Amino acid sequence: MSLKGKHLIDPNDFTLEELDEIFDLSEKIIKDKEAYNSICNGKILGALFYEPSTRTRLSFESAMLRMGGRVLGFSDATHSSVAKGESVADTIRVLSSYADIVVMRHPKEGAPRLASQYANVPIINGGDGGHQHPTQTLADLLTIRVLKGSIEGNKIAFCGDLKFGRTVHSLIKTLSRYSGNKFILVSPNELRLPKYLKNMLIKNGNIDIYETEDLESVIEEIDILYMTRIQKERFFNEADYVRLKDSYILTRNKLNNAKSDMIVMHPLPRVNEISYDLDEDERAVYFTQARFGIYTRMALMSLLLGVI
Repeated sequence: MSLKGKHLIDPNDFTLEELDEIFDLSEKIIKDKEAYNSICNGKILGALFYEPSTRTRLSFESAMLRMGGRVLGFSDATHSSVAKGESVADTIRVLSSYADIVVMRHPKEGAPRLASQYANVPIINGGDGGHQHPTQTLADLLTIRVLKGSIEGNKIAFCGDLKFGRTVHSLIKTLSRYSGNKFILVSPNELRLPKYLKNMLIKNGNIDIYETEDLESVIEEIDILYMTRIQKERFFNEADYVRLKDSYILTRNKLNNAKSDMIVMHPLPRVNEISYDLDEDERAVYFTQARFGIYTRMALMSLLLGVI
């Protein structure tokens, strides 16, 4: 089994065995980081970020630099030939000559998939619109595996923007492939999980899904709480955003009835959906989750490049 030369556009592009290979390597890196600090000597990561990013872009850069490689690219498409009207296809054709592997974030759904059709190097989807965010899913799954002991058999509540949240879309699709997981979907009616995705989950297996607008009514029974922000940039008008932005604000007091070993996850950035007083609670693991993102991206790129 080899991931060398493959693209990662959607988490379903990889088998569960291939995902396990990434997580196994991620855990080895966590235990002995110095053993991997030169495996990408001479390799170049092309980072194409057509929309703003902090954690994803910098974690990819950190991951490549930690392995001895280098990075080139842009974090603002207006300062590239995109501003002149260059197509994604042409940009990728050229960058494939400059870099050994490419990560792309794009506001249009499907843009990374299109790029992969014109590339002769591995393409990694760093987030496309409200569609998918597969490398965040890798970080999320590693967090669950390490802190909960297994990716299977958990009751997971997703709370907030489930309509536009690409992190939720990627993660829930992937978690549904593991046995025994149950999902609780907590959101305002306007921000429910898209029907096509909900129907896909139900069609693909015996998935237990419960929807509610009341987080506190289910807080006692969940193993994992995955909070998300209400994404201002995905709304078409300001009024709807203002009306919904404070739908859920998680404070430490609201966890009084939660399990002592429940974990609270968040893909970040947060705005006001998690109070800062929760940061001191041992169940708040979102900064650990962000750190794990570096190690999963190290593992992913080294396997796609075939340096391990």
